[in-house]
Amino acid sequence: MSKNVKEYRLTQDGSYTLYSGEYDECYHSTKDGALNESLHKHVIPAFSFAPKKSKLTILDICFGLGYNTFATIYYCMQNGIKIKLEIFSPELDLRLVQSLKTFTYPKEFAVLKSIIDALSEKQRYEDDRLTIEILIGNARESIKEISKEIDIIYQDPFSPQKNSLLWTKEYFKDIYALASKDVVLTTYSVATPVRLGLYESGFYVYEYTSEYTRSGTIASKSKLPLKLIDMELKKQRNPKAKSLRDDEYQ
Repeated sequence: MSKNVKEYRLTQDGSYTLYSGEYDECYHSTKDGALNESLHKHVIPAFSFAPKKSKLTILDICFGLGYNTFATIYYCMQNGIKIKLEIFSPELDLRLVQSLKTFTYPKEFAVLKSIIDALSEKQRYEDDRLTIEILIGNARESIKEISKEIDIIYQDPFSPQKNSLLWTKEYFKDIYALASKDVVLTTYSVATPVRLGLYESGFYVYEYTSEYTRSGTIASKSKLPLKLIDMELKKQRNPKAKSLRDDEYQ
């Protein structure tokens, strides 16, 4: 199969994702469902524990099909959350973004069609309450362009096995430097090397469960009312466990 191929895949909740031949993975869990995963592994936990502000700045790693960004807007609309949102999202594949105006999104995103079209055409959208900027290029370099303090991070690239440089300790240190003191980071990964990378970069690391999806991980600079994972104990029990490092993959 060609590395450039992208195929539609129907997920468990009836929403569609794409399979990437380049990474040999789907953009979303077909078991959890594309929309369910965005809402219940990222958006809802993030907004449950994020700082209470009139404006939230979000880093969506990586944009892909835009589900996390669009689910954020949809969630705020559905729940009457009237705050300003500023979303930055690195994405390597410009052609993918340009194709999104014809992608088959779930019906919940129909009200976002003008936003989807603008991002597809210009990689940017702005109105009185919402700013979205897709940063085309390597995410490790793109995040260096961001000068804002980040309140929410959706850590959602392809898996550590397929896109390792977006899961290393050095990467998480860069993310930590951008984050506000009350930042909430969400990710689908429960892998020990990922959790160690977050912990060694300064984050508290928590287990997160939802009745709608499989378990995930939440991290923050602050203590949250969640089950804290004792990473020192994990290291004692598994001395061979280690975080991913840049020099192993460059």
